[in-house]
Amino acid sequence: MAVQESYKKQSDIARLEKLRALEKELPIVCSDFFRSISQTTSTLTRLAYAYDFRLFIQFLIKENPLFADKEPRFFSEEDFAKVKVRDIEVFQDYLTQYYVNDEETGESHVVQNHELGIMRKLCSLRSLFEYMFKNGIVEANIATLVSLPKIHEKPILRLEVDEMQKMLDAVYSGNGLSEHQKKVSENTKKRDLAIILLFLGTGIRVSECVGINLDDIDMENKAFVVTRKGGDQSMLYMPDSVAEALETYLDERMKVEPVEGHENALFLSLQRKRITQRAVQNLVKKYALIAAPLKKRISPHKLRSTFGTNLYEETGDIYLVADVLGHTDVNTTRKHYAAMTDQHKREAARRITLPTKKEE
Repeated sequence: MAVQESYKKQSDIARLEKLRALEKELPIVCSDFFRSISQTTSTLTRLAYAYDFRLFIQFLIKENPLFADKEPRFFSEEDFAKVKVRDIEVFQDYLTQYYVNDEETGESHVVQNHELGIMRKLCSLRSLFEYMFKNGIVEANIATLVSLPKIHEKPILRLEVDEMQKMLDAVYSGNGLSEHQKKVSENTKKRDLAIILLFLGTGIRVSECVGINLDDIDMENKAFVVTRKGGDQSMLYMPDSVAEALETYLDERMKVEPVEGHENALFLSLQRKRITQRAVQNLVKKYALIAAPLKKRISPHKLRSTFGTNLYEETGDIYLVADVLGHTDVNTTRKHYAAMTDQHKREAARRITLPTKKEE
């Protein structure tokens, strides 16, 4: 377990380095804001704030003549005081689609945000302006005067039983893969099968999956330890099919000599390093497109939703689902599966048989 904490710590250190690099591009007030919330937020949250603040300031410099030719890091407190409600409203519209340059390749690509993405970025601005308002930098939190987009609830996207079977068949047999993919799959199919079955059979998050270490596995009890979002550890249990696939992969895994620093990682890449979240996301997408070509947005999180849906349909116990999925607030679980709750209520109503009124 200590090594898994080390993996989590390494990830946090990498995010902290990114945050500090970003802070050098941002005004001092942003660093002050990050410091004020450092004890109550994760590094990942602060990093997301930093990206949002940089995007907003870059937008202002580009679109508002008042701030033309400024560098984001020299955007002063006086400049923030000049920002108007209209600037944030135009920014909200801008967020639906804009172009950014890739930091590695320098190539430009389009970014599109839907309701949730736009809302999150506007909430970031609300937090920053609230901090500046409390510290007398601006006269009001004008970001709260901009209405957040209405979120349209979407049905839970999940795989049906036949689609899950097709996905597993694609992993094992290679059906639907290109010739190149089949060659790669010969070296990864045991690993890929274990990963996909872990998602479908236990509902773990992709971050939890890549963080599992060899000494977190207890095959005798078909159990394993994961580190949850907040850093808490949790013991989960595997169905027989998951345990069998994992044991098969472990036989192969123990023959591999990992790169130094990755010796305890359960799932390895072909480069003998701990597999990355991006690699797991790509392999899930690859097999899901074969199994359910019309469901183009199947991701590890959707496999998690598939597990949660199946568990709730089998048990009807929202608290059990919340516990197994690692939700700290059962309302989060209830929100995601509210439609299913209604479905159960309707089913209950159909099952109730009342005596009919006798004719007189």
